Amino acid sequence: MKIEKFKLERFFAKYEFAAKYLLCCSDCEGLTKKELLNLADTKSLDLWESLTLGYTESQGHPALRQEISLLYEDIYPSEILVAAPEGAIFIAMNTILAPNDHIIVTYPGYQSLFEIANSIGCSVSKWEPDYDTNGFSFDIEKLVPLIQKNTKMIIINFPHNPTGVPLDQEQIKTIVKIANNNNIILFADEMYQFLEHDKNDRIGSICDLYENGISLCGMSKSFSLAGLRIGWLATKNKIFYKKACEFKDYTTICNSAPSEILAIMGLRAKDKIIKQNLELIKTNLDLLDSFFEKYKSLFDWHRPIAGPIAFPKLKLDKSVSLFCKELLEQKSVLLLPSDLYGYKSNHFRIGFARKNVPQSLDKFEEYIKTL
Repeated sequence: MKIEKFKLERFFAKYEFAAKYLLCCSDCEGLTKKELLNLADTKSLDLWESLTLGYTESQGHPALRQEISLLYEDIYPSEILVAAPEGAIFIAMNTILAPNDHIIVTYPGYQSLFEIANSIGCSVSKWEPDYDTNGFSFDIEKLVPLIQKNTKMIIINFPHNPTGVPLDQEQIKTIVKIANNNNIILFADEMYQFLEHDKNDRIGSICDLYENGISLCGMSKSFSLAGLRIGWLATKNKIFYKKACEFKDYTTICNSAPSEILAIMGLRAKDKIIKQNLELIKTNLDLLDSFFEKYKSLFDWHRPIAGPIAFPKLKLDKSVSLFCKELLEQKSVLLLPSDLYGYKSNHFRIGFARKNVPQSLDKFEEYIKTL
């Protein structure tokens, strides 16, 4: 298997633990072990104290799959496969796709959502958003012409990384109808589910809405537990599920025993964790509104309505890559330029679900004053 270098992950490997101020993180402020244990219920603590550090069930701990199933309307524990989020993408793509298949993917986006398909020998069409005075938006009418006779899968990601754009109920139902009418599998990266800033903007999961729908989610983003490396696939497609379980035997086989129990704790405390994250997001968004209003001659900013990230545009006659490089070198503030998505624009990703956003913005402003 030959696959292109993962640009974004190589970037983070170099800078994520070297820069002092991470202002482009896509996850929420991580919980400490002590904070999580303090949130745990008695049954979870019993599981933790009696934990045997041996092999675990390949599909995932039964209690963990039970908790995950509660996130959905019509998904049973037997329809959930627990795996590391990146591993889950790898499993799904290799299980479903074959050389000469065609996929459609929201773009810009997380590279593995289309690069694995490229490595298999698939052709890829990119469903790109429009950008105007109101910011980014995805036009479903531009999705339909991308469908080909050999289209095997449509891959979507909403709330979207990196723009923060969500879809509404009618839009998602339309996509499901399009996929169903064309006998296409619908794979939905729902890692930012539950981070809609207004609960009324929350939409259903693809696995609940479509028999051939596959939902990817995990503990990394909304639940502040990225270090657990616990994610999952949820689907009612029994043929895919069986093949995915079989393919997983050639990856991690099973999951980390401690991580599974800690994930159970996190899911049972999900309401408190999500509420805390949304409060932090809203506080930091207010700061960003003020910051970008002050420097509106330099940036084009549109406040997102979902997720912990946005994709502002640099208005300067300078490449965004150079801008981000200078900011990092001079103030140790890390932003993510659009070229790391392979996206030709002068946008950059900014993250706002960390506690040190105020300090990071102070350093960012120090740099701006030198321009």
